[in-house]
Amino acid sequence: MGEISCSTEPINGVLSRSSSSPPPSGYRKSCWYEEEIEENLRWCFALNSILHTGSTQYQEIALFDTKPFGKALVIDGKLQSAEVDEFVYHECLVHPPLLNHPNPKAVFIMGGGEGSTAREILKHTTVDKVVMCDIDEEVVEFCKEYLVVNTEAFNDPRLDVIINDARAELEKRKEEKFDVIVGDLADPIEGGPCYKLYTKSFYESTVKPRLSQGGIFVTQAGPAGIFSHAEVYTCIYNTLRQVFKYSPLEISCEEMDLRIKQRVEGENKYLDGTTFSSVSTLNKVVRNSLFNETHVYTEGAARFIYGHGKNEL
Repeated sequence: MGEISCSTEPINGVLSRSSSSPPPSGYRKSCWYEEEIEENLRWCFALNSILHTGSTQYQEIALFDTKPFGKALVIDGKLQSAEVDEFVYHECLVHPPLLNHPNPKAVFIMGGGEGSTAREILKHTTVDKVVMCDIDEEVVEFCKEYLVVNTEAFNDPRLDVIINDARAELEKRKEEKFDVIVGDLADPIEGGPCYKLYTKSFYESTVKPRLSQGGIFVTQAGPAGIFSHAEVYTCIYNTLRQVFKYSPLEISCEEMDLRIKQRVEGENKYLDGTTFSSVSTLNKVVRNSLFNETHVYTEGAARFIYGHGKNEL
């Protein structure tokens, strides 16, 4: 649920709408992207340019060059990641599970079309095979073209990019096992293409059998703010708890730093042992909600974040 608008605003003063005519002296023309986070709440940011907008078989996609955040990927009207700070999310998604595994060699990515998750995985010297499976070829192709930060990852011979539904691809690979499976999917949104990949049946019958002995599954699970965590985050957590043996990461700060030094090429921008210790400590409100959650995510009892996908327009 995103919109692009143009306005004429005084260089110092209150914004005012205008026609398409040139701005008067002392004013400047400005274009903005505006996104509806929830009912009665929107945020917006200024654009340098619109790099790409389009509609694929599965979703609406856009790539903006924004003034505050650099290049930003938007799918179905929801901001997915931005150039300035996407490394925060991707480092936190990838490095803890890979560092907790003693020797991760084969990794499967569900989604991840922009290439940033693959980029972080390929920094691990133990990894010799990464399968990135995204359903939308157009998303992958325009990310290859515009997100130059991931060019090296897309060209890495260890990376195999597959255009397919992740469920179908995993089910096809009956004899293959992966040390780590990463769910880098868009948030479950009504009418979107991937909410079925958050269900108990998918985790139980498709993901778990594809993990090697001691394998690890990690997934993003939607927003986890004071109010937003009740949308999907807690029920996805509860659903995972029904399927997988939950094993807390108990690596000390010092041990995580040592493993990063030994196994990760280059230097992380955000994540180290101390940072992980901090960001993995949830606030009291969210902890209580996780403890009390009873809903299990199924296709017949799915929950969604605020908004709608292409098929619900």
